[in-house]
Amino acid sequence: MNIKQDLVQHYHWLRQYGLNDSHSGNASVRDGDTIWVTPTGCCADTLTEADLIACHINGETGEGASLDAPLHIAVYQKNSATRAVLHSHGPYCVALTLDGKDFSPVDFEGQYYFPHVPVLNITYQDYLADSPAMVANTLAHSRLAIVKGHGIYAQAESINLAYKWSCSLEQSAKTALLAMQAGRC
Repeated sequence: MNIKQDLVQHYHWLRQYGLNDSHSGNASVRDGDTIWVTPTGCCADTLTEADLIACHINGETGEGASLDAPLHIAVYQKNSATRAVLHSHGPYCVALTLDGKDFSPVDFEGQYYFPHVPVLNITYQDYLADSPAMVANTLAHSRLAIVKGHGIYAQAESINLAYKWSCSLEQSAKTALLAMQAGRC
């Protein structure tokens, strides 16, 4: 599978497994100096390779690229090992971090992979201006970041690994919520 096919497949899975709705989130992969980004407002159910937008590591965004394209580029600029960035809206992660506090998983897998997940407080009005630097700076030192009330950003050396971090974090948040409801946390 080529990297563009891989990007489309993983973006479909984010939708299929409930981490995004039909038109939310975004994703990218880096191929040399080219960064392939999902288009703004795209439908995860119908996205194809031909829909992906080419951006450049120097900061140039292609016409129609996701509004988060500058954020994706900033992540790649901050961390040369990053080859994929996924942005999802996992409802358990979003719900558990609405207080703006960093998330510490209670389950074994979560503690093993990411014992501490930073939560960034970015206002809606300042999101487009502030999120590229804030998320990129955080992801330079962390696999994951959560933007309060918005969603998860995962970076990794492969799209499959970024997908794993996204899914694992959402599972940890679900487990934490169930534990709280059961009076175990």
